[in-house]
Amino acid sequence: MTRFLYDGTFEGMLTAVFELYERRLTHVRMIKGEYYTSALFDDIIKITTDETRAARVLKGLRKKLSSTGIQRLYIAHMAELDGDDDNILGYIRYAFDSGQNIEEDYGNKYVLRVSEIVQMMRRERHRMEAFVRFQKLKDDTFYAGIQPDFNVLPMLIKHFKNRYADQKWIIYDLKRSYGLYYDLHDTQFISLDFSAIPKAPAIL
Repeated sequence: MTRFLYDGTFEGMLTAVFELYERRLTHVRMIKGEYYTSALFDDIIKITTDETRAARVLKGLRKKLSSTGIQRLYIAHMAELDGDDDNILGYIRYAFDSGQNIEEDYGNKYVLRVSEIVQMMRRERHRMEAFVRFQKLKDDTFYAGIQPDFNVLPMLIKHFKNRYADQKWIIYDLKRSYGLYYDLHDTQFISLDFSAIPKAPAIL
């Protein structure tokens, strides 16, 4: 059994897909992280995220899936559920290997599981939209700390940007130590020390 060790990003997952097809592998398991202790004879391949390769895979997926399908795949990956990287990889492989669009093929275990994860993510997004409570800081910025079960922060951008377009605000995920900052013009992701961190792919 070959194991791909990757950095947990969506681009890393897409790079792993590229490697899988380039190496003509069949049985692959996905593992997040930098280090992994395995059995003596396990075949471990460390995947270095490559934006060019990831972009090629994403371009290929756009030929197989609708824009909604791509978005759902990204949302499922954002959930960061233990053990589900293999299901997301299975979904992508099924999409590439099938002769037709597979998005509604719920008889397939990978399609069904991705659909279940997306529903969980959307329920959590709605919960956050309903229960986020802001407090005003000294500089007139509004702040809310949240602790969602899943990594739904990128899914909140559109709702809060539209609802509170005339005020500066920060929504901070206390579990994952990063947040959203809106400056009356645009939103950016920030780390605990309020420095900028890279934005998520423009898929949502």
